[in-house]
Amino acid sequence: MKDKPIGVVHKHRWDVAPAEAREIQDELQSHWAGENSFGPIRTVAGLDASFVLTVSQALKKPASRWNRLREANRAIGCVVMYCFPEMEEVERAYAILPLEFPYVPGLLSFREIPVLLAALRKLREMPDLVFCDAHGYAHPRRLGLASHLGVVLDLPSIGCAKSLLIGTHKVLPQKVGSWTPLTDEKAGGERIGAVVRTRSGVNPIYVSQGHRVSLETSIQLTLAVTDGYRIPRPTRDADRFAGEIKRKVLAG
Repeated sequence: MKDKPIGVVHKHRWDVAPAEAREIQDELQSHWAGENSFGPIRTVAGLDASFVLTVSQALKKPASRWNRLREANRAIGCVVMYCFPEMEEVERAYAILPLEFPYVPGLLSFREIPVLLAALRKLREMPDLVFCDAHGYAHPRRLGLASHLGVVLDLPSIGCAKSLLIGTHKVLPQKVGSWTPLTDEKAGGERIGAVVRTRSGVNPIYVSQGHRVSLETSIQLTLAVTDGYRIPRPTRDADRFAGEIKRKVLAG
């Protein structure tokens, strides 16, 4: 199937120097919307990216995770789409592209979004909402991958991250569905996201607005697509799909 064009609203180059990338983030943040602005949600999708080393590591010392990410030279982008609220899978797609941006903390969207856009182009239709295995507003420049992608496409998006990037929070109750605000004390205690308990007895996840979705609605929708596991189903399935494609690439 031939890849189709998708509605990129705010275009920019991806192969830029880190200083220019930060300037692009600052400019895109001016287009960010943190309140609900969407119609009926009939389809949702999970997105995730993985990286592949295509150079021999046989004569090298074991590399740390960070060094592996710096040396990776191919990216795999995966998307899994469902009807909502039934959460029955309707389509999945992936893409593989060369990496054009180095590993720089805070700028991971420049490594991952190009291949995620390529994967989205393979879908028959765009989802109404996307969940990203990444932060959104909870980012030093308030434009993590989930917000960056949402603004570029002007598409409702939510960030569901597994680890904390910035911010502090109070003790979170153990009850499933509980949440507490994630705040940035360096910014006067600004609320930048939420720490959400998706399963008892395991670590929480970090939910933040991607684009065109309020924080409260982001939490509600995240819990609506969570099915008893810590990680919401869309990003969990996208992560597994990325792992399957990566194994096939390495085997091939």
